[in-house]
Amino acid sequence: MRDDLDRDVDLPHPPRRVVSLVPSLTEAVAMTLPGILAGATDYCTHPAGLDLPRVGGTKYPSVDRLLELRPDLVLANVEENREEDVAALGAAGVPVWVTYPRDLDAAFASLSRLLAALGADRPAWLADAEVAWTAPPPDRTTRAVIPVWRKPWVVLGSGTFAGDLLRRLGIVNVFGDDPERYPRPSLELIRAREPELAILPDEPYAFTATDGPEFFAPTPSVLLSGRHLTWYGPSLAEARTVLLTALASGRRPS
Repeated sequence: MRDDLDRDVDLPHPPRRVVSLVPSLTEAVAMTLPGILAGATDYCTHPAGLDLPRVGGTKYPSVDRLLELRPDLVLANVEENREEDVAALGAAGVPVWVTYPRDLDAAFASLSRLLAALGADRPAWLADAEVAWTAPPPDRTTRAVIPVWRKPWVVLGSGTFAGDLLRRLGIVNVFGDDPERYPRPSLELIRAREPELAILPDEPYAFTATDGPEFFAPTPSVLLSGRHLTWYGPSLAEARTVLLTALASGRRPS
């Protein structure tokens, strides 16, 4: 079995004790093979009421606590988890499956490959998500900036999963041609790109109605669900509708 980094992951039999360090993958496994999850991070909030041992955050999990759970596979992601933690688990003899989807098609392929490695049949939620995203993009496009952090400002650049979702929803990312995936422009540079809309997700930075829009006024802003914008898993089945509805509230009338 080979993960998204094309690394060989030695799985002599379908895993029976999986610890997930990626909230979206926790949800995907819980909705497909709930009995194999042995642990998750503090940020694994879906499905609601998930009752599992916790191993800390995504960036700084307790490797010792994780090893106490005796996993036969750990799920990780290039952007959410640290390379040194993946290396420490490997050194302890624990296989780690690393994901790295940078667009929607890659996410669907990644999920299909992972779930097959876990011995799962193709889940209905994955088929529903693929069908939902076959719809064509809106006729109208909107130039937007998509901050994901502030202090310092960090925005979506090129080659990101979230950027691909927004492109399919008629959003033209004003930093989409930046060579960096997550550039750090000043507010002055952001304004110089003349976005028509500021898109503010609630994760990884928790933008709110009183923390974010004021920096871009009079340009309108819209608050988005970070789970529907950045998670690749069961949330994708409803993400297109959720995101389109939110974006419509922030666009100026044509």
